[in-house]
Amino acid sequence: MSKQQERFLAIVNPAAGGGKSAKLAGAALKQLRENGVVVDVIATTGRGSRRRTRCRSVLAGLPPFSCGWRRWHGSRNLERPLGRAKTQERVSLGFLPLGTGNSFLRDFAKEGADASLRALLERRTRPVDLIRLTHSTGELYSLNILSIGFTADVGALTNRYFKSLGPLGYLLGVLVRVAQLKRRSFTLRCDDDIEWDNRRSLFLTFNNSKYTGGNMLIAPDADSTDGYIEFVRWGPIGRLGLLRTLPRLYDGTHVHHPLASRRAVRHVEFNLPVPVDVLIDGEIETLECKSIDILPGAVDVYI
Repeated sequence: MSKQQERFLAIVNPAAGGGKSAKLAGAALKQLRENGVVVDVIATTGRGSRRRTRCRSVLAGLPPFSCGWRRWHGSRNLERPLGRAKTQERVSLGFLPLGTGNSFLRDFAKEGADASLRALLERRTRPVDLIRLTHSTGELYSLNILSIGFTADVGALTNRYFKSLGPLGYLLGVLVRVAQLKRRSFTLRCDDDIEWDNRRSLFLTFNNSKYTGGNMLIAPDADSTDGYIEFVRWGPIGRLGLLRTLPRLYDGTHVHHPLASRRAVRHVEFNLPVPVDVLIDGEIETLECKSIDILPGAVDVYI
């Protein structure tokens, strides 16, 4: 009996990259098929569609700017929980970075879609970590970043008004939120901490990779293969101080600011009285957060 042929499910967001993805994805899929890769395609049609598609691909929080690839065989259940049983086959995920952000893959390659295509054609993968957010009604998973505070405020505004402008739109969102600046307390503790940390802060980010918002180096020490969450906290900086140091978000030196700190952790527990906006790989959800954990090497990515 011949070995069952490997297939891929391509999740294409035609609106990504200001509509460029709709044109570029077709050519990329054609190239894969011409090289013997069997591909089935699902095109998303809106925010609700993206969420349903992400659930089907197992990875809630899949960045909406990417064409997502998920390896599968036969009629395997696409909605099974991720990493719950050792007997379950591992998930393999690839990206064609055809959108405006493409943050996650910047950790691994600078060639963008060309490097991703080569990895898919050569079946070249590596295990990467996954962040799991447990909230009051379930779980979400993140490959890139979870964040609350200023960064989530910026993400919500950018997605609503400036998404089509790419990195420039994210910068516009930053400037507007600077004018509306909020510095709040998000009570939490990490790993073996006994005391709760309820200090006011500008933002908290829980990172699996270095970049967000395109080329913002929000977590320069993050490593998606080290089994840790890179926790970056920026304290209650004022408007003028924030404006002066905004460029440092693009080279990673903001973590050396006197009001900033970073820490590698495995577990975060929250004590929040109300739901908060959470930035999850480019999308915003309003959630009652309970905890965050790292799942080391939980998914294989074509890189």
